[in-house]
Amino acid sequence: MKGILLKDLYIAKNNIFVTVVSLIVLGCGLSFLLETSALLVLAPAVCTTAVFISITSDAGSKWDKNVMTMPVSRSQIIGGKFIFYLLLTVTGILAALIPCGILALCGTDLTFSSLCLYGSIGMSAALLAGGISLPCAYLFDPEKSQVVFMMSFLAATGMIAGIVLLANRFFPVKDHMLLAFGIVLGIAAVCFWVSYRISVIVYRKRDIV
Repeated sequence: MKGILLKDLYIAKNNIFVTVVSLIVLGCGLSFLLETSALLVLAPAVCTTAVFISITSDAGSKWDKNVMTMPVSRSQIIGGKFIFYLLLTVTGILAALIPCGILALCGTDLTFSSLCLYGSIGMSAALLAGGISLPCAYLFDPEKSQVVFMMSFLAATGMIAGIVLLANRFFPVKDHMLLAFGIVLGIAAVCFWVSYRISVIVYRKRDIV
């Protein structure tokens, strides 16, 4: 699986580098207009586009046929994509924290609770969107998969809103924001794991031609 991850990183390295630099510059630039920590919501979603670049590249180079001759199982192939997605999500969070740290050193008022709040929202959105779009990458052709990927973040936003509204029936969310979005993040992580299991089943039944 290590080789599969390295292959994906090699394919997407230029895109990842440009994305990370852009997020750092964007975070510093937006600090004059918005709370810098809000970049934590956007950053994971932006970084995970590299996963679909690698999936499109695999389809174009017939990688799916070549990897079948290697000593890796289909579950490891899928696991590599999901781990790659998680790595990029974390990369997005870390990239967004860099301008936050720079501005904090310059005297900008940033609180730990706001970083946790926006970070959990960004992670939740990325995990829910990945849980929707990654299985579809193995059900549809690359073009349709790209459309699903873009739409999945809209669906993730709706799911987060629904979970928060449901949680509000049991406790006042406005008074316990970190708890509410901690629950959202936990549910998103479970959904992402379930999506991995579904993707493995789909890929095992798929004919590689």
